[in-house]
Amino acid sequence: MKRVGLFLLTNLAVLAVLAVTSRLLGVDRFLTQNGLDLPALFGFAAVFGMGGALISLAMSRWMAVRSTGARVIGQPADATERWLLDTVARQAQMAGLPMPQVAIFDSPQPNAFATGPSRSRSLVAVSSGLLEQMDRRQVEAVLAHELSHIANGDMVTLTLIQGVVNTFVIALARIVGYAVDRALAGGQEREAPGPGFWITSLVCELLLGILATMVVMAFSRRREFRADAGGARLAGRGAMIAALERLRAVHEPQALPASLNAFGILGGKALARLFMSHPPLEERIAALRAAL
Repeated sequence: MKRVGLFLLTNLAVLAVLAVTSRLLGVDRFLTQNGLDLPALFGFAAVFGMGGALISLAMSRWMAVRSTGARVIGQPADATERWLLDTVARQAQMAGLPMPQVAIFDSPQPNAFATGPSRSRSLVAVSSGLLEQMDRRQVEAVLAHELSHIANGDMVTLTLIQGVVNTFVIALARIVGYAVDRALAGGQEREAPGPGFWITSLVCELLLGILATMVVMAFSRRREFRADAGGARLAGRGAMIAALERLRAVHEPQALPASLNAFGILGGKALARLFMSHPPLEERIAALRAAL
């Protein structure tokens, strides 16, 4: 899912910058100069963890446009763009949302995503392949699904979850790093963290970050079912099922990386499933049919 993938990548980049900044400022030395100060450590981790997630959220719309080369529609250039704007406006009104920005990005694969820091500053983008390979009824269902993500506040909720996860990753990595550093020093306190602290903290952040990604992806998979249900309410259950079936019929060499895929054209084995941002299409279709 593109909105989740871009958010995660931005979050990692922001955390890396914050981590370098904290080390240049000597924050870690302050946290360990008189033994490990756990309250200060968790306060530091919360500020940096939540701060990284919030900065990523604030940048999400800008990053989405920049990374995909999407063109935000101002004045529609043709009848298709006019129909696209009118459809999003109608569905946004039905969902009680302000009109989001609407964009098109070049990709041969049918794809779409919604992102943005708030309901009033959101973006819905569709690929050229989506408009070419789906009929308008199916495109309406895809748009309704993405607008449901906005209406459900999924990006804000994702940010809160990512912030909490970041906090624990940062704190636990430094706790383990401190323990290893003390063991290497024979149990003696150091005036400043040694190489064992830096290396162990970095490795632990990477490993714990992988586990944290599983948590975020599990959240994302659950929200897809809710967005499908919202799309069914806005565009019709039959149209939503037809859109998912059309996506299932499309072969999967993807123009976008699997972790960034927008509408869930994904399968996978047991381990790979833990890193999937979307449930398999078969499960999503079955869930919609079961609700009939």
